[in-house]
Amino acid sequence: MGMKIAVFHNLPSGGAKRALYGYLDYLDKGGHEVDVYVPSTADEEFMPLKNVSRNLKIFPVKKTRTGSLYSSLQYVPPLIKSISLWDLEKTQKEIAETINSADYDLVFSEQDQFTMTPFFLKYIKGPTVYYCPQPPRNEAILEAVSHRKQEINPLKRLLFNYLDNKDWKLDKNNMSYAKYILTNSYFTRESILRVYGVNSYVSYLGVDTSLFQPQEVSEENFVLSVGSCKPSKGYDFLTRSLALIDPEIRPKLVLVSNFSEPGWEDYLQKLATHLDVNLDILHLVNDEKLVSLYNKAKLVLYAPYLEPFGLVPLEAMSCGTPVVAVKEGGVRETVIHKKTGLHTERDELLFAEATQKLLTSAEKRDEMSKNSIKTVQEYWTLKHAGDRLIWHLNRLVNGN
Repeated sequence: MGMKIAVFHNLPSGGAKRALYGYLDYLDKGGHEVDVYVPSTADEEFMPLKNVSRNLKIFPVKKTRTGSLYSSLQYVPPLIKSISLWDLEKTQKEIAETINSADYDLVFSEQDQFTMTPFFLKYIKGPTVYYCPQPPRNEAILEAVSHRKQEINPLKRLLFNYLDNKDWKLDKNNMSYAKYILTNSYFTRESILRVYGVNSYVSYLGVDTSLFQPQEVSEENFVLSVGSCKPSKGYDFLTRSLALIDPEIRPKLVLVSNFSEPGWEDYLQKLATHLDVNLDILHLVNDEKLVSLYNKAKLVLYAPYLEPFGLVPLEAMSCGTPVVAVKEGGVRETVIHKKTGLHTERDELLFAEATQKLLTSAEKRDEMSKNSIKTVQEYWTLKHAGDRLIWHLNRLVNGN
């Protein structure tokens, strides 16, 4: 018998929204009644959830107080900077009260793009699952690669530090209301333990194999990386690494980005020109184009800093494209070394050697391609992810 489920999110476009779409598609096709509730700040243009739910209700975030929705945890689009956190909390309280007045078996809450853990959890009643894809990321390496200390004067740095601390207290307080927490990898589970001191359960995501699948197209001489264009994604590392490959076989580097941090794209272009690396940055490509790129690329390169999980390697593997990845974060749980791709240390020369090794061996790429497709079909499909999720939902509803 299907469950009646209320879903809340305040996500931007990107991997977390794609993962949520996949979950709801599975629940909807499984006979469960899913209603979605979002504030107007949520992105419902990318992967619209109205397509995979019974109802979608949007609650406007009204400006009743002066202030800013600025959070040092996440870039905030200029158009909504005038909205205050007080107004955002007020709207999420209204959403929770609306859900509380209805008859749902359980509630599924996603993260908030501004506060990380949403205010929503403070007000929702009844069985609730909170899917936490990552805790606040205050790792020293992220500050180092962003060069933030070099770009702002001491007074502004003091303001950033104050906001970081304020954000952390707000997020931790909201997290104190979470009772059943799911996350995307054992790496992230350990991060949640370190940051919040609370338990969580791993419910691995999956990839839409009806979309990300092999195509009968010829390889082209480029390597691909996908994700927002910002320092934490490691695109400068990839550029410097490719510069170490023999120019006669050095491929073009194609980046697909859904968002660019101001100034970072220009920096990458100048770096690539200086190092004689052919770089092409594409923006907001549609799924059809993205799948085509995955299939035409000789390799997918992956070097973000401490990425919690990352759907990109799975999308590549589902299309039959081997992955060369820096061995850190969640990718260690998806890409199988020497079977579906290669892991390396974060060393530009070692990464270049691994990349060149596969670039010069079509036979090895073909072997890894077949292994990748098989691995995804056996463990990483949306059905596998949905089955894992439903186990947790049933456990919660049954009071375990």
